[in-house]
Amino acid sequence: VQLVESGGGLVQTGESLTLSCAASGFTLDDYTIGWFRQAPGKEREGVSCIKSSDVSTYYADSVKGRFTISIHNLRNTAYLQMDSLKPADTAMYYCAAVPAPCDSGDFYAAAPGYWGQGTQVTVSS
Repeated sequence: VQLVESGGGLVQTGESLTLSCAASGFTLDDYTIGWFRQAPGKEREGVSCIKSSDVSTYYADSVKGRFTISIHNLRNTAYLQMDSLKPADTAMYYCAAVPAPCDSGDFYAAAPGYWGQGTQVTVSS
């Protein structure tokens, strides 16, 4: 059972990145899946989540209008399209899947679940 992340990297302000999170060993059908991030010296921030069973989504105010989360059920994979990136988006991004509602930035801590290994996103000014 694991979540495997990919897609991080170094980009310039205004550019885009897409993060992927592939689940294996379990199905995402009954899970909320999403990303939280943590920058050095800062608290964790729930970025976005999605739950396909009730079509619910959540976005942090800091990313609304710039990030789009989606899920491909057949691939058992979630995606986070990040557009108009800013230096403030620089952080380690972690994928998390939990059997809990997708209704707040704390979704990743709402219940025991699975976390990915993390992928670094760096946005230069």
